[in-house]
Amino acid sequence: MRIFVDSADVEEIKRLHKLGFISGATTNPSLVAKSGLEPEKIYTELAGLLEHVSAEVVAEDSEGMYEEGKRLASLHPNVVVKIPFTPEGLKAVKALKSEGVRVNVTLIFSSAQALIAARVGADFVSPFIGRIDDIGYSGVEVISQTAKIFTLHDIPTRIIAASIRHPAHFIDAALSGAHIATVPPTVLWKLMKHPLTDIGLERFLADWRKVQENEK
Repeated sequence: MRIFVDSADVEEIKRLHKLGFISGATTNPSLVAKSGLEPEKIYTELAGLLEHVSAEVVAEDSEGMYEEGKRLASLHPNVVVKIPFTPEGLKAVKALKSEGVRVNVTLIFSSAQALIAARVGADFVSPFIGRIDDIGYSGVEVISQTAKIFTLHDIPTRIIAASIRHPAHFIDAALSGAHIATVPPTVLWKLMKHPLTDIGLERFLADWRKVQENEK
């Protein structure tokens, strides 16, 4: 499972990228607005750093999504156009795919929606684990069902586990067959932290300091 960062904070993404395990980023209008930067500046800068940058359209009709999607895709080869799962969105996906544009269909809440998006031509589908959990269903089960369906029917669409709220979601997504997990920076930092690592490192360093003192 590849690891993306779910953020539009360019400096934070750069810090994480230096660690060597981040290969992409997903953004949405809320994250971009929070950054305070020009959207196209964010997408272009990140695309020069990462192999995948999902940039979401804000138009609501299919023609608007199509035109906006073409413009976003033209910014850089690593920009993937993010389209919401709506009837208008599906029409836009079909039109963009006819132009060879890579598409990530977002706001997926069921395996049926994921299958439909894949059949329209989506390169990626993004089920929202946390938001599905919020309404009393299992987001991880949606990932598992979708992965099974795609494998059974030899569908090449990649599954991006989104709306990851905590480390357990990350592990469950990997075990359930997600190809990619897109994770907020706060959760990524938690994933790298473990109290036993800290304790072990402190013990090793304490023992080494004792050796150094004895040699004096």
